[in-house]
Amino acid sequence: MPSRAPGLLWLWFASALLFVAAWTLVHRGPYHDSSIIDTPVYQGYGDRMVSGQVPYADFDLEYPPGALPVFALPALGHSGPVEDGLRDDYVSRFELEMLFCGFLLLGAAAFSLRAVDAGLLRSGLALGAIALAPLLLGPMVLSRFDYWPAAVTAVAVALAVSGQRRWAALVLGLAIAIKVYPAALVPLLVIEAWRARGRREAAVCGGLVLGAALLLYVPFLFASPSGVWVSVHKQTGRPLQIETLGSALLLAGHHLFGLGVSVTNSFGSQNLSSRFSGLAAKLTTLLELGVLVAVWIAFGRSKEDRREAFLRYGAAAVVAFVAFGKVLSPQFMIWLVPLVALVRGRRGLVAGGLLVLALWLTLYWFPGRYWKLVDDMKPGLTTIVLLRDLLLVGVVAVLLRPVRGPRLEEPRTP
Repeated sequence: MPSRAPGLLWLWFASALLFVAAWTLVHRGPYHDSSIIDTPVYQGYGDRMVSGQVPYADFDLEYPPGALPVFALPALGHSGPVEDGLRDDYVSRFELEMLFCGFLLLGAAAFSLRAVDAGLLRSGLALGAIALAPLLLGPMVLSRFDYWPAAVTAVAVALAVSGQRRWAALVLGLAIAIKVYPAALVPLLVIEAWRARGRREAAVCGGLVLGAALLLYVPFLFASPSGVWVSVHKQTGRPLQIETLGSALLLAGHHLFGLGVSVTNSFGSQNLSSRFSGLAAKLTTLLELGVLVAVWIAFGRSKEDRREAFLRYGAAAVVAFVAFGKVLSPQFMIWLVPLVALVRGRRGLVAGGLLVLALWLTLYWFPGRYWKLVDDMKPGLTTIVLLRDLLLVGVVAVLLRPVRGPRLEEPRTP
């Protein structure tokens, strides 16, 4: 393993250059359409915090507290609020933040690959895929903060597969306080700790995850319990968003059988309304929980190398969280790339290929055709959304497919 470290360092450096190139290209040509952006919202939050207002208490905030630093830092040095429009300095600083998050993400991925003793070919393909992903994610990467939770989650995964479970638990708790999706990885870490060092280690890791997540919430709970509750409700109480699997199936029913549907605006998104939308949201949520439990059980029973199994089932858990959720915003795709890219062998290549198709289909309608999807709901666009969602389900199926033949488990490490 040590002999491969210099080669992996050079691969990380090359992948960082590729990432910069892809990031630059996203500012150009067909990628330049960035009419649907979240940066003005972030700027408003940042300006309020810099001016001394307390999040959740003095103003409503949709996001968890771990997201606050990336909103506030680009606003430092600004003398006052902006009435309307975006400041160029905020935009450039925010993009620079996300660029550095991409570097951190690539570094964490490189450490994960080193921990599983990946060869240079596998490492190069994985890091190259992560670095070039902005070309398929499109201009949304410039105005969404999701590279921040993706980077912190990647660090937690790298620590977990390196055997640093307690540090992984702490970082995973911080990641959950940025975006909730890393919670899908917590049972895997607890199971891994139990298998490696017993019940007490599992309890310690679980407690560290919970403690780290709560640590970021506690100051704001003292400042405004109701404000924090409103934020949590906005994250968990959202209706069926139009791009989800449940909505795509209802839209198929609309075109095939005349099912009545309409679009409503709430919780900052466009949601599908019909007499079956509530049922679809509940069923897909139950399916999501069922698949996640299946992922966790499969990991617990796996006889594969535990480090490789953590990468594989970790990717499956997060993709399942996204694929079957009642909210599926385009930026969620950012979370998937660095996890699926680390899965080894033919399974990883097939899952990665399906994910690439899903990314391309997402880029086809977002952002350029998004409002056509919402306003017109024509069969062509709604079919593409359904295909994208089914491709994500396919990624989960590939990652969960049983291994042919028995594999010997790697020796246990402390």
